[in-house]
Amino acid sequence: MTEIDKQKLYSDTSALDEFNRNIVEEFRANGGKVGGPFEGGTLLLLHTVGAKSGQPRLSPLAYLTIDGKMLIVGSYAGAPKHPAWVHNLRANPRAHIEVGTEAYDVTVRELPDDEREALYPKVVEIAPVFAEYQANTSRAIPLFELTRA
Repeated sequence: MTEIDKQKLYSDTSALDEFNRNIVEEFRANGGKVGGPFEGGTLLLLHTVGAKSGQPRLSPLAYLTIDGKMLIVGSYAGAPKHPAWVHNLRANPRAHIEVGTEAYDVTVRELPDDEREALYPKVVEIAPVFAEYQANTSRAIPLFELTRA
């Protein structure tokens, strides 16, 4: 994905919605596997409730397992603002996820600064693109731990 594509996705909500819809369809059709920019990665579908709207929201996200913790990263590809799902989880730290062919409820905990600082280098070690994303933004990219409810 080019830098122009990324810019369009986080500035044009209809383009992002279509991109995500296609990923969700591919994920569900292939038991949680997708190709393209996410091929070979670990992906989940995060179901949240909109913080402002109260409406159901669905976000396909990469996840990492580090030190036995399932983590999602609020990178938004290094955009200057957090992705909407970050605000949704901060307002309601419960969600439903689909991983592979399994689906279950999770409780969500945003890692405090000290834990985030300790784990972010491990995130980068596994997925170096997250170093680039952090370098592209002045905000601290948040990490969230998902625990089966």
